[in-house]
Amino acid sequence: MSAEPIGSFSLVLHSHLPWLSHHGVWPVGEEWLYQAWAHSYQPLLRMLDRFAAEGRRDVLTLGVTPVLAAQLDDPYSLRAYHHWLGSWLNRAHFAGAQWRHGDPLLRELAAAEHRQASDTLAEFESRWRHGFSPVLRPLADNGIIELLGGPATHPFQPLLDPRLRDFALRLGLADTASRIGRAPEGIWAPECGYAPGMETGYAAAGVRRFLVDGPALHGDTAAARPVGSSEVICFGRDLEVTYRVWSPKAGYPGDPAYRDFHTYDHPSGLKPSRVTGKHVPPEQKRPYDPELAATAVARHAADFVDTVVRRLTELAARDGKPGLVVAAYDTELFGHWWHEGPAWLEAVLRALPEAGVRVTTLRGALDAGHLGTPVDLPASSWGSGKDWRVWDGEQVADLVTDGADLQRRVLSTVDSSLTGTTRDLAFDQLVREALLSLSSDWAFMVTKDSAADYARRRAKIHGGHAHELARLLAEGDRRRALRLAAELRAPDGLFGQLDARGLRAGSGG
Repeated sequence: MSAEPIGSFSLVLHSHLPWLSHHGVWPVGEEWLYQAWAHSYQPLLRMLDRFAAEGRRDVLTLGVTPVLAAQLDDPYSLRAYHHWLGSWLNRAHFAGAQWRHGDPLLRELAAAEHRQASDTLAEFESRWRHGFSPVLRPLADNGIIELLGGPATHPFQPLLDPRLRDFALRLGLADTASRIGRAPEGIWAPECGYAPGMETGYAAAGVRRFLVDGPALHGDTAAARPVGSSEVICFGRDLEVTYRVWSPKAGYPGDPAYRDFHTYDHPSGLKPSRVTGKHVPPEQKRPYDPELAATAVARHAADFVDTVVRRLTELAARDGKPGLVVAAYDTELFGHWWHEGPAWLEAVLRALPEAGVRVTTLRGALDAGHLGTPVDLPASSWGSGKDWRVWDGEQVADLVTDGADLQRRVLSTVDSSLTGTTRDLAFDQLVREALLSLSSDWAFMVTKDSAADYARRRAKIHGGHAHELARLLAEGDRRRALRLAAELRAPDGLFGQLDARGLRAGSGG
């Protein structure tokens, strides 16, 4: 791209899964982590390595939640994922034998799956055995990506007591700094959840920029905006562009040629079918054809580039200057949910500069001058209705009530009983269990009826552990509290630097 760009495009990917280690495997639990690791996280970093080798910089903005990073660096998860990769390879080998005399497309699918599993396993053994952070850090250090962090366990921040909200954010930023070498300047606010005044806490914690959904800016997302009287900057998702890929009702992944996510061959565990049609039952779906899928990828990449160019051309005509498009998605969409997503992503990131668009990060967008006037943001999220109903609605009223009670209990116990000058492992585990119970994922899964029983059970388990520790500590039964904390720390020992003393009133975080 040699001429003056028509505008800027910033892709933001939000990488997040809740704490799954030691909490079930299949059909709900650790399997989610391993599938996303193999089909989304490793392919994404391979693509970024290719761009780095070509001298590309500021390719995209990558959010990695602290709770996900903790799992991708955890020795237990690394061992279990290695075992899962071996199982994937064996399942592909089994499918090859199963389909040897069947449809040629199925034979090729088994062979391709075997190659992918073998390559992914070899890459993991050579590059990933010490975890995610050593692979990720060079991409951040060398400016290939801008890295976003967030609060520790991905809580819906508007529903948190301000003291606990600040503690979770500072803990998350410190955790990212311990893995990457420095705290991120930007965060992905969990669920894009915002309540007026939260920018004050962001500024105090060192956060300079964050994401909101487009309607919070009344759809005017062509520039970043300072929030209120602060120096904290918000960026809004451009839904006109973003929804071309994935919306509540439609998007590219539903194309008939793409691999169907929901249809399994149960003997092998592989997904042998293409979408075929929106209302076609699983037993009538056609075998996956990679040539048809590749054609669809090219068509959809061209459509997306045309959409971005058209949007930026309209913004330039309206405003008399180049504008900004921010498209933001869950990382797990690309590869895990949408098999062809990584190929589409790379095609788009290569084609946009050729179409005269500056591809950059959120930081790069500010450097390019995409900063507008201050804005007062309303209460908002990126969920249904763009308000808080997913996390604070009638379907999850019990979770909201339980969460509020838990927060009061934890803060009261810390204030009244945590009096020492040294770290106390029982209090640390009390706060850790509370933060796990307050993850935004549980309410989302209940509201969307996606493994709702699992979500309710997880919220109740961690909340119950926290209440029991609070009871023992309030009663002065330190021996039993420490014994219980040690038992709980084995499966739920993430964020080893968590220090409950930072939650005491007047501690300043």
